Amino acid sequence: MNHVVRSLLETDLYKFTMWQALLHSHPDAVGEYEFRCRNAPAYPLAELKDDVERELDHLCSLMFTEDEVAYLRGLRFIKSDFADLLTLFRFQRKFIHVETDGPHLRIRATGPLVHVMGFEIFVLYIVNELYFRRFDRELAIAEARVRLQQKVDELRAFAREAPRATPFEFFDFGVRRRFSGEWHDEVVATLARELPQFFKGTSNVYLAYKYGLVPIGTMAHEYLQAYQAFGVRLRDFQKAALEDWVQEYRGDLGTALTDVVGMDAFLDDFDLYFAKLFDGLRHDSGDPVEWGEKALAHYARLRIDARTKRLVFSDALTVPKALSLYRHFADRTMLGFGIGTKLTNDTPFQALNIVMKLTRCNGQPVAKLSDSPGKSMCTDETFLAYLRQVFHHPGEG
Repeated sequence: MNHVVRSLLETDLYKFTMWQALLHSHPDAVGEYEFRCRNAPAYPLAELKDDVERELDHLCSLMFTEDEVAYLRGLRFIKSDFADLLTLFRFQRKFIHVETDGPHLRIRATGPLVHVMGFEIFVLYIVNELYFRRFDRELAIAEARVRLQQKVDELRAFAREAPRATPFEFFDFGVRRRFSGEWHDEVVATLARELPQFFKGTSNVYLAYKYGLVPIGTMAHEYLQAYQAFGVRLRDFQKAALEDWVQEYRGDLGTALTDVVGMDAFLDDFDLYFAKLFDGLRHDSGDPVEWGEKALAHYARLRIDARTKRLVFSDALTVPKALSLYRHFADRTMLGFGIGTKLTNDTPFQALNIVMKLTRCNGQPVAKLSDSPGKSMCTDETFLAYLRQVFHHPGEG
């Protein structure tokens, strides 16, 4: 059986950028991550336990190659001490455990935050690829190719529209829920060849390295969530996380994620100082048009020209949805679109909606208050209620 993980480089760029930032700011933090499937799989994921165990054993046998570390050193925001660490790094199997609970698969990673945070993306695409190996691969790929060509045709047709003030640019964000590594390769290679005017990069660092593309990513929810447990006043955790990010990257990687406690609470913290220092914002839950209008209104209140900023959309995007958002906002700000599952797992078979989230840090619960129902994840309802109270977050997001 071919192993799922091909390289330690094959993860989202933001895993490296958050890893470096937390290594420098909170190297002694301890975290706990939990795997969860949010929808109903076609067969019990518990059946994958033994295969997942074998794949994790394989993952923990891998190290970065000299060429891979050299590639990372070539990214101007990667610092030499972090690159040096990567030459020595190997995942430790003792920090990750796989169990079953009836039909459910339970995976938990617990240990030093700067170590266990790296498991997430690998676990997700290991489970995903093992799951889809039981389906009719030829049928899936044949239909996926038809659907990929439809996307290419739709974007070629779009190219004939009158040009707007800002270009349409999209990225591959699909590593975590892809059908397979082989299909992911084909998708990225096809888009890079057929749509170079629109396709501007991938979050998959391995494929960026392989195909000479721009690796895309800054921060994820776990980075900001961890600051809920870092000793600052809870009300100030977002400002503390953003400030440390600014100090680490000094102008690079300037896209801030807005939905850890909801867009409204984020904007309360995103004052003139941060609005000038960050290049833009990323949407990942809630109504995207409403979110974008709030962002533009916020820049207007601060007397910042939104045409100098970028809004990045990344929540369950499809090509038609991305084009619709582009047409709505294109004359007012710069834009980017990160498309995931609908690029790398658009087959006749239902995709899994799987996540692996930080649930505790330094012995304390942490949480995300999403702007979309069902996307929050916390193991402590008391803390979740307290977080809602502190940030005046409504409902059950």
